[in-house]
Amino acid sequence: MTAGDASRTGGCLCGRIRYRLASAPFDPGYCHCRMCQRFGGAPVMAFASVPLVDFHVEAGDPVRYRSSEIGERWFCRDCGSSLAMRVDRAPRLIDVTMATLDDPTWLPPAFHIWRESRIGWFDTIDALPRHERERPRAVAPSPAVAGLPLPS
Repeated sequence: MTAGDASRTGGCLCGRIRYRLASAPFDPGYCHCRMCQRFGGAPVMAFASVPLVDFHVEAGDPVRYRSSEIGERWFCRDCGSSLAMRVDRAPRLIDVTMATLDDPTWLPPAFHIWRESRIGWFDTIDALPRHERERPRAVAPSPAVAGLPLPS
């Protein structure tokens, strides 16, 4: 990590919720799904993953909302900031909203997912891989962290 401590700390708009990441986030990407658009109030959200055991809430208590049959979203009850998402099929990971990091500049997104839900008047000028739905294969630090079966 090159950005120092601010690359692993973050929080909500009002400051009531503060978190710290004990490891570097990985697999950063943009999500264009309709749920993310509504959750963030924006045409796209950017997430990066960390092992759940490395996501430490140091102040406040995020609200957890089951937004769909695949997972739950975490946000601040006071200011509404979108903080994270947990996906059922990866129970050992949490996806942190990159814009809530104190210094999000060092971790640029590497792909786009759910482009089929993209709002027509919004696009990015990058040349990153684009997937109409999920990516064929997500990147994880190891099968054990992602909650996948370990190879025999």
